[in-house]
Amino acid sequence: MKKSHIIGIIIIALAIGMIMTSLVSTSKYATFTESFKNQGSEFHIVGKWDKVKGTVYDPQKDPNLFVFYMTDIDGVERQVSLHNTKPQDFEKSEQVVVIGKTKGSDFQASETLVKCPSKYNDNKPVQ
Repeated sequence: MKKSHIIGIIIIALAIGMIMTSLVSTSKYATFTESFKNQGSEFHIVGKWDKVKGTVYDPQKDPNLFVFYMTDIDGVERQVSLHNTKPQDFEKSEQVVVIGKTKGSDFQASETLVKCPSKYNDNKPVQ
């Protein structure tokens, strides 16, 4: 075989390996119930922050720990521990998407996406 054929085969094998790796590491949308049944798998969970229970964030003690309670679309409420800084405008959020894994009795989030009220709401107050 020529060297160019061997190099081509190696490049194709690496490309296939990268594609397979990206397919395996993708997470999916779920609820807390499904996440707790499949501990260790990464999920996206959509829900709302429970404003009554508030948040725990002390940047002096640990700037990379933000704890809050969230209710998913099925009405199941769980504690979420975000191992990152508190998201900007979290208190204004209408909807929260947490990305992470279940560990023990709470959800360990590595990332949080916050949906805030739109500025394009025809000057109607957001409820």
